[in-house]
Amino acid sequence: MSGSDLFTGTLDLLILRTLSVEPLHGYAIGRRIREGSEGVLSVEEGALYPALHRLEGKGFLESEWGKTDTGRRAKFYRVTRVGAEHLGVESARWAEFSGAVHAILDR
Repeated sequence: MSGSDLFTGTLDLLILRTLSVEPLHGYAIGRRIREGSEGVLSVEEGALYPALHRLEGKGFLESEWGKTDTGRRAKFYRVTRVGAEHLGVESARWAEFSGAVHAILDR
């Protein structure tokens, strides 16, 4: 797996996990990822929005227009049934992968 594939897969997993809690608009997704990682992970708009469109194109997300807490119009994303299934599979793969990396680093 190349570095960019690893990043793409990780970003997709983070987005799907974040949206599995509740539908959110793009800015809120980035904020939740940043806050959830205690500031370690910061997703730039140039990576976030293409990922959201890619996940929507694969049928893992669906979207609708709505209003933010501040009254601004924004597109809200939610995980589909297929997206939830994909999240389960990819979460298991991530756990196996990260466990293997930890095993090597902890030697």
